[in-house]
Amino acid sequence: MLAMSRPAQVRYAGLAGSLLLAVAAFLGGAHNPWSPTVTPGTIVTGKNGVVLPVAWLLGMVLLIGAWWVGRRDLPSARWAYVTAALWMVPLLPFLPLGSYDAYSYACQGWQQAAGLDPYAGGVHQLGCPWAGGVAPTWRDSPAPYGPVFLLLAAAAAKIGGSLSGTIAVLRLVAVLGVALIAVSLPVLTRRSGVPLSRAVWLALACPLVLIHLVSGAHNDALMVGFLVAGLAVAATRRPLLAGALFGLAIGIKATAVVLVPFALLLVYRRFQERPVRAAAELIGGVVATLALVSAVSGRGLGWITGLTGSGVSVQWTSPPTAVGMTIGLFGVDAVPVTRVIGIVLLAVVLVRLWWRALRGGDIWLNTGYAMAATVVLAPVFHPWYATWALTLLAVTLPRETRWVTVPAAVVSALCLPDGYNLALALKTQGAVAMTAFLGYLGLKAIYAAQSSDSQRAGSGHLGDQLSRRDP
Repeated sequence: MLAMSRPAQVRYAGLAGSLLLAVAAFLGGAHNPWSPTVTPGTIVTGKNGVVLPVAWLLGMVLLIGAWWVGRRDLPSARWAYVTAALWMVPLLPFLPLGSYDAYSYACQGWQQAAGLDPYAGGVHQLGCPWAGGVAPTWRDSPAPYGPVFLLLAAAAAKIGGSLSGTIAVLRLVAVLGVALIAVSLPVLTRRSGVPLSRAVWLALACPLVLIHLVSGAHNDALMVGFLVAGLAVAATRRPLLAGALFGLAIGIKATAVVLVPFALLLVYRRFQERPVRAAAELIGGVVATLALVSAVSGRGLGWITGLTGSGVSVQWTSPPTAVGMTIGLFGVDAVPVTRVIGIVLLAVVLVRLWWRALRGGDIWLNTGYAMAATVVLAPVFHPWYATWALTLLAVTLPRETRWVTVPAAVVSALCLPDGYNLALALKTQGAVAMTAFLGYLGLKAIYAAQSSDSQRAGSGHLGDQLSRRDP
């Protein structure tokens, strides 16, 4: 009997992992009513039996391992596309993995379809026949999403009818978002010079995508899909349509707005014969799309006020929040302050990256870094947020680096089948460790800056300095 090639081993090891995760979703995925029964304690005491924890653990090991090993030996982009799709299929028919957010989406869609205002309050205030599936953290919170997602969620509630049907339609919407990413990758990689096979592997086959975008049905899939589609269209010299796609992305999650300045710079460079008009068309597409969907939803600009509810979650997986939690160990509630500092620092970083791109730096690479900075410095971090940066970096990094793949592999396994975040089990330890790690990175950056200054001072030649380009 002939042995399988290494790519075949990777493909079928990952498929076995996906099948095992499908078993875990069937036995213990997020379900209605909300009652996360799988925690580290229940696993240790055996309350979940043997099959569920073993299926989850072995499935994660196989899937993450196959993705990690496979990134070094990709036969072709087509092979990567087929393998990623094959790994997604087993997760489609079962309960969501890793989060109860799909139930929040369903209730917000039901409220919108019923003529209620999801920005006026949570399920406790407005009601929802499926309120039992919403996590307690979000039952009093208004919808933190834009009008585009409200309209899609309302359509899902109308088409689906029941809770199961609504979740199925929401998952279909998420899969369409992943498909939009898939069709945009070839255009983006041709412009950025990144190998398509590697971009497909990082952006589509990553366990994060399978667990949280496909199985978990998070609306981040569609937001990222519209973002990369907007960048792809902007690169092909259609700024008005690109602006409309960016408007749709912002209309799902406002975070998408951070890439608009980079898209403006992209079209300004590509339309050298009429750069101002091209930039105006892009901005016009963004504004017109947001105005239209806000009017169609019947909620006006109420969605902007709903954004304030997204900061309810306090977890050390957000670096600024971790620093505040660590300071809090000494009796000072510093989380609000460190979060504000994080936002200010993010603004500085985004301006710096845009300025580097303006001065002739690589627009694509700085765009990827901008989204990575947004994820790292945001007040809240959930594992699926990592897909924002992962997708953009997949199509912009000139070479694959472990500072991208290692965190993606780690956060893929951060949530247990029905949504328990393992970060909750180590709140104090995690906050201190994250703060210490940030301190280490800060010292390393200072040392690197000092070394760079010493080298520049030692060169003593203006031509040497001018020849250096931003990375």
